Amino acid sequence: MINDQFTIGALAKASNVNVETIRYYQRIGLLPTPMRDYGRIRRYTGENLKQMRFIRRAQHLGFSLDEIRLLLGLADDKHCTETRELAEAKLAIVEEKMADLAAIQETLKALITSCTTTTGGRGCPIIDSLEEDEPPQSAY
Repeated sequence: MINDQFTIGALAKASNVNVETIRYYQRIGLLPTPMRDYGRIRRYTGENLKQMRFIRRAQHLGFSLDEIRLLLGLADDKHCTETRELAEAKLAIVEEKMADLAAIQETLKALITSCTTTTGGRGCPIIDSLEEDEPPQSAY
């Protein structure tokens, strides 16, 4: 990669994504499409690699592509407050999902325990609870 120049394949490999992912990001305006000299292939820069890594890290934190687009627009060191507010909103969503998962976990544990303590003559407590009109007690 001479002078910090990448082909699309090399950029994909360096950012651990598929070539089609880069093309998709270009189509939706998340990543700029570099100019192509007449008869030559497009060359991507280190800045493009930095953007791809930014996008991947943000995705791993649960940000949607629209939120990532917003974050990229805020990445000029003048919008720390807006960036923090977006991160705080994402954290609230994550915490809510974690609480829901914890409730599901407790419900499943209780159902499994009821299944092991049931004596003959009844159907399966897990199946029975799923057939009830009301969700199990610990459900979210």
